[in-house]
Amino acid sequence: MIAPSILSADFARLGEEVAAVARDGETRADWVHVDVMDNHFVPNLTLGLPVVESLQKVTDVPLDCHLMIENPDKWAPGYAEAGAYNVTVHAEAAHDPVMLAKNLRAAGAKAGLSVKPGTPLEDHLETLKHYDTLLIMSVEPGFGGQSFIPDVLEKVRTARRLVDTGHLTLVVEIDGGINADTIEQAAEAGVDCFVAGSAVYGAEDPGRAVAALRDQAAGARSAH
Repeated sequence: MIAPSILSADFARLGEEVAAVARDGETRADWVHVDVMDNHFVPNLTLGLPVVESLQKVTDVPLDCHLMIENPDKWAPGYAEAGAYNVTVHAEAAHDPVMLAKNLRAAGAKAGLSVKPGTPLEDHLETLKHYDTLLIMSVEPGFGGQSFIPDVLEKVRTARRLVDTGHLTLVVEIDGGINADTIEQAAEAGVDCFVAGSAVYGAEDPGRAVAALRDQAAGARSAH
């Protein structure tokens, strides 16, 4: 699955940028990844709930909201209520992640848990039994365009093993530095969903970029 990140899109033309990856066929994105940053949890400020509500009106591609914010226990359910398909919170920021997962699901969304590159997965394995998505950060959250950190693939392999053996039931997602040079190693490690920003929105035809990345990932996954 490919989830283009609108962090790399042209904010003045967000509706068109989402439409560019929403055409039917192989150029269609599986999810659209929305990076919400509050300038507290991460040193950057992006977009918030009003933008998600607006996007929800103009696209039927599921919105994958990644909340890099403090106090997600309070703010995250609002994104689920707005119709986001998947709402991901940070393990490092949530006060009661199990209750938060229940609240997100009750509000109609899938619940996602994200870990920063330096956060050990082992500390959160029990919590992850309550979640639908695990988002492994392959850059420090906060800014687009950073270089991929290959060390995090060990976490991907661990998660893949736990999913394959039935200990966890979730989508393994990766975010950060995913492009034509890095997607194959991530696919081989066991990623299901790839967040790609500049690799999609820096391309001449974002839809074609989605299709090309998906082909590359599928090829690497089946060869492995």
